[in-house]
Amino acid sequence: MNNDRVHPAPPDPDPSRVPPFGVRLTPAGVEVAVLASHASGVDLCLLDQDPQASTGWRERRVALGGPSYGVWHGQVPGVQAGQRYGFRAHGDWDPVRGLRYNPAKLLVDPYARGLVGELRYDPETYGHLTGAGAGDPYGPADPRDSRAHVPHSVVVDTSYGGAPVTHPGVPWGDTVVYEAHVRGLTRTLTGVPADLRGTYAGLAHPATVDHLLALGVTTLELLPIQAFSSEPHLVAAGLSNYWGYNTLGFFAPHAPYATEAARAAGAGAVLAEVKGAVQLLHEAGIEVVLDVVYNHTCEGGDAGQHLSWRGLDNTVYYLHDGASPARFADVTGCGNALDFRRPRVIQLALDSLRYWAHEVGVDGFRFDLAVTLGRGSTGFDPDHPFLVALQTDPGLTGLKLIAEPWDLGPGGWRTGAFPPPFAEWNDGFRNAVRSFWLTDPEQASHGLPGHGVAELATRLAGSVDLFGHSDPPLMRGPVASMNFVTAHDGFTMADLVTYSHKHNEANGEDGRDGTDDNRSWDHGVEGPVQADSVGMEIVPLRRRSLRNLMGTLLLSAGTPMISAGDELGRTQAGNNNAYCQDNELSWLSWDLADWQRDLIATTKYLLLLRRENAALRPSGFFRGAPVLPGDRADLAWYDSAGSPLDHDRWHDPAVRTLQMLRCVPTGGPDQPASAVLVVINGALDPVDVTLADDRPTQWELAWDSTWEEPGERAAAAIGGGLHPVSGGRAYLEALSMRVYLAR
Repeated sequence: MNNDRVHPAPPDPDPSRVPPFGVRLTPAGVEVAVLASHASGVDLCLLDQDPQASTGWRERRVALGGPSYGVWHGQVPGVQAGQRYGFRAHGDWDPVRGLRYNPAKLLVDPYARGLVGELRYDPETYGHLTGAGAGDPYGPADPRDSRAHVPHSVVVDTSYGGAPVTHPGVPWGDTVVYEAHVRGLTRTLTGVPADLRGTYAGLAHPATVDHLLALGVTTLELLPIQAFSSEPHLVAAGLSNYWGYNTLGFFAPHAPYATEAARAAGAGAVLAEVKGAVQLLHEAGIEVVLDVVYNHTCEGGDAGQHLSWRGLDNTVYYLHDGASPARFADVTGCGNALDFRRPRVIQLALDSLRYWAHEVGVDGFRFDLAVTLGRGSTGFDPDHPFLVALQTDPGLTGLKLIAEPWDLGPGGWRTGAFPPPFAEWNDGFRNAVRSFWLTDPEQASHGLPGHGVAELATRLAGSVDLFGHSDPPLMRGPVASMNFVTAHDGFTMADLVTYSHKHNEANGEDGRDGTDDNRSWDHGVEGPVQADSVGMEIVPLRRRSLRNLMGTLLLSAGTPMISAGDELGRTQAGNNNAYCQDNELSWLSWDLADWQRDLIATTKYLLLLRRENAALRPSGFFRGAPVLPGDRADLAWYDSAGSPLDHDRWHDPAVRTLQMLRCVPTGGPDQPASAVLVVINGALDPVDVTLADDRPTQWELAWDSTWEEPGERAAAAIGGGLHPVSGGRAYLEALSMRVYLAR
């Protein structure tokens, strides 16, 4: 194996002291600590390139001391930044009991700050024998060495010469989130130099920043940038994991997203590029939120690869079903789940969060399948130690915390159940908006009933039914509702109005992947249509539906999240599960037609209205009471005749016209309140509306979703010269919405 003999770690002057986990630089070398509580020994393996060695590598093993409370540790002199390393863990190979120690396998440090090299998918990467006549994960251990087949951990100097970490600190009430993929956002953006496209540096290039600022985005939410790998079945099919929800390192940035120059310079340069991008985005006033995946790892199910956690402490890191033979309890749908009943698993996640917040400087986190992170012995617990730690840890105070409030385990759908200060992805908002604007009209076009306005109204007003339950009540406010119509997972907004069925043929799974509950509408003809008589009828209606979806998203109470590219009509050709498509299908195309530029202008204008009118971004729940003595109520609902909606009409599926009057204070008692009237016609026919009010008001039309682009009206709105509405009457086209501002 071309190794020097195993050296013992130098005696620790204080053997009772357990250093922080990982391999960290000291003035003399490194200090090392790794959890392997069931192991009989752990070696730190230092790797150096050696052309004379048969594998091209020379490996020096240092036996660590311990264990101290399950931790193996030591101090190793002479090790410098850039050193490649891994661990080898000794102990029982007894898979029936969940013990999978195999020292032939070089293991990634769970706390590594950098990773280099590609993961291969050879038999050597499995702890058990695979291949012809084998493949039983409870069979014999595989004796082949994995060193040349797995990524190597790297000792990284995490110091950075840039400015100290500062956070833009955007209040939740002003927040507009933009969910994007590092590679896909700028891969074809011509304003970004070719060598920076699709990289961390490309995120912070002025061409990217200018687009975000012009839109009105305050917060950039990035799909996973922690190091990840592709699933073996994707590699076998010639595909790769594009989204990144398959973590290999919770502390290391994903190196392939760095520029070629940074990758060539090493793991330290990759980290510096990430830090530099965050700093530049901060200087532009843009927050950075990371999508983090602590619910599972890339090691797969019981028969998966043997890369890190499985070989170090399988029964501690992973949730098991308690049976014999020991099997993973999969509540994520990914083959394994980390066991958040274990203090060391909670520590791993918290240490990772603190690192990204303090060292890299990010502003918050979106937690993938967050219910898994709050699972105790009896299921999800909103008072789970991990969730309590997120609320109380002074090192995480003030960060934006966003939960994806579900997983695939028992009782896994928990929207609204997370404690403050969490915001949550609101799937109820997504479903209600899609149903009202798309599936209900499609049903109506066939003479079938749909839904009325009650569910949509609840979402427009901030989803108090989901997020109002707290002690004291209503403390979370509508900002806890992360409103979205689309996300990375599912149809794009343009595809919602173009396809009635998913088209995932490129994924190679015969259409079995991806949800069938899309709530989309092709408007009569599926897919792109030409500018013939059919297209002249369908295309304008599709574009209006796009504006209805975007308008509802950006004008509702709550925190809006735009999926990158929806503002320019991005399509994935009907693929609603493009997780394995690292190509033009997933990348944003910046070659824009006129209608796409119009959609961008509409999105900018709607966000401008939101910024300039407090009633469109309330921070507290509405109570239906006057905002100031003698003033109008903060929220009121009316029908097309301008009359308050009664109980029967609220629940009548035939009622498809709704007026929402919102009013919030803007300052002291002498300051006028901000009042906005949103009028919605979800019927297939036009409707005459008597504009609602409980006192004489001169309304001014600010936006109509029938407008292809705001044009002169937007300029008028910016200048305060909106056109007054006479007579309190309005004629709303079919499937349209309007916004009026009180003069």
